[in-house]
Amino acid sequence: MEQNTSNTTRVQTILKFTYGLIPIVAGADKFTNLLTDWAHYLSPALKSALPVSDHVFMSIVGVIEIIAGILVFISPQKGGLLVSAWLVLIALNLIAAANYYDVAVRDWAMAIGAFSLSKLSQKTI
Repeated sequence: MEQNTSNTTRVQTILKFTYGLIPIVAGADKFTNLLTDWAHYLSPALKSALPVSDHVFMSIVGVIEIIAGILVFISPQKGGLLVSAWLVLIALNLIAAANYYDVAVRDWAMAIGAFSLSKLSQKTI
């Protein structure tokens, strides 16, 4: 039983660092666009509906992602759910854009991992 608990704890720690750090890095990059020009991933329908510029919107997205990543470290159960939902929304945006299907599939898979972190982190009574 101790081996099982130890493995579960290791997996949970790996998932926590993965789903904590990646949103923080991606969120920070929304301000610099060093990794990519994030506005390219916005669907045309979303772009046309935005009340602000692409840059302002992506800055807001960046702040939300940084907060989500920090929340994963503070409360993996809640943070994992937030990151999971966020990734699903990103995947839906990519599908709506009728482009970047490969990235959408990866985001779905990452959403499942973040959801798994949340479930692993549930307090049992």
